Amino acid sequence: MSSPDRTYSSSAAEIHHQKKTPGELLRVLGVVFGLAVTIGGTIGMGILRTPGDIAKYLPTPTLFIGIWIVGGVYALLGAISVAELGAMIPRSGGFYVFAHRALGNYAGFIVGWSDWMSTCATIALISMVVAEYCGVLFPALGNHTTAVALVVTLFFALLHWRGVLWGSYTQNLTSLVKVLAFTAFAIVALLHQGAATPPPAREPVAVPHGFALFAGVILALQGVLYTYDGWYGVCYFGGEIRDPKRDVTVSMFGGVLSVVAIYVLINFALLHVLGISGIAGRELAVGTAASVIFGAYGDTIIRVLAVISMLSTINAYTLSAPRTLYAMSCDGLFTRHATAVNRGGTPTITLCISTIVAVLFIVSGTFNQVLAVVAFFFVSYYTMAFISVIILRRREPDLPRPYRVWGYPWTTIIVIVGSITFLAGAVAGDTRNSLWALMLLAISWPVYFVVKLMSSR
Repeated sequence: MSSPDRTYSSSAAEIHHQKKTPGELLRVLGVVFGLAVTIGGTIGMGILRTPGDIAKYLPTPTLFIGIWIVGGVYALLGAISVAELGAMIPRSGGFYVFAHRALGNYAGFIVGWSDWMSTCATIALISMVVAEYCGVLFPALGNHTTAVALVVTLFFALLHWRGVLWGSYTQNLTSLVKVLAFTAFAIVALLHQGAATPPPAREPVAVPHGFALFAGVILALQGVLYTYDGWYGVCYFGGEIRDPKRDVTVSMFGGVLSVVAIYVLINFALLHVLGISGIAGRELAVGTAASVIFGAYGDTIIRVLAVISMLSTINAYTLSAPRTLYAMSCDGLFTRHATAVNRGGTPTITLCISTIVAVLFIVSGTFNQVLAVVAFFFVSYYTMAFISVIILRRREPDLPRPYRVWGYPWTTIIVIVGSITFLAGAVAGDTRNSLWALMLLAISWPVYFVVKLMSSR
């Protein structure tokens, strides 16, 4: 467990009167930040790129919109379960904290290290995409994408070095701009009457039946769930939320419902402008719709929207990555020196390490390979969290639970079954990288003991 000066209280009254001193995380974040980090960390490039694949698998408007709603229900059911853990164990560190508490050191180690590594790789990947888009918007930057990506990554790291409030204000602002931009685009698209040049006509995609329909639903649901990933964002900041009893649950539910509303609205807008056959197979369906609505300015508008969206996501991930490593350090699964926190409430050592790793990913260009391998673990974090709800209900029934899962245990069982089904589909769909992930899992056992030995010394 964490050292005494980093323990958490289960009482909201104690939290409010907790003394803030240098060297520990500060409880200064509220529900607005919780909503912002949930929305900002979820809405990214996925909603711009995924609709084309979904429409290809499920080429009818009803199935197309329906699968987005099903994905939203899954995220909401997941939030219903994870909110109990977030309110009950108000520590920063995300899924690692829950797995460590319920399943022990080794499970926590696996979740923590893979989650942290994938977050650093994601920062690198999104920074590179931002750089590529900036290279199109500003041709002078076209041959300097690596340098631009490094500047973006280092900028957010330096911003957060100043303190958690700097990061939270930035998250609030960028998420608000993102929501307004996506909402405005959807409204303009829904009001569009078809004046601009339409995209080239495409052959209608045949509607699948029987097993082909089932396979299409599974593939489409995988894409949708990847796009909804991030609904749990506020859990990475449980030790810094002023009132976890209220703010964690409100942020998670409000954030998920907001994301679902935006995603469904955007997809209705795409159907209105392009139709299902116009969406199917498009690599950037939103960009195609923007070209139809705004003509020659469509590409520029959608790239600006994408950059705004991605900057908000980078900020959220730059905030969350150091907190996972920080929590592991407090629990003896990484060096104790990494528990250092500055006066602004930033875990500086873990921020520095996370930034260095992201920079190395950018320079080496290995982020895609890393993400392809650790993506196998992506839904396993959910699964372990959902299982942790059941384990802690049985093992620690008297632990104060400010919020309890609605419909327990059935709602939790539903998302566990859904997560396992998703994992099985991921293994079947990408066997090669899944095998690499299993090899990584196998070698993690001796690595775990080495890390434990080094941290104890």
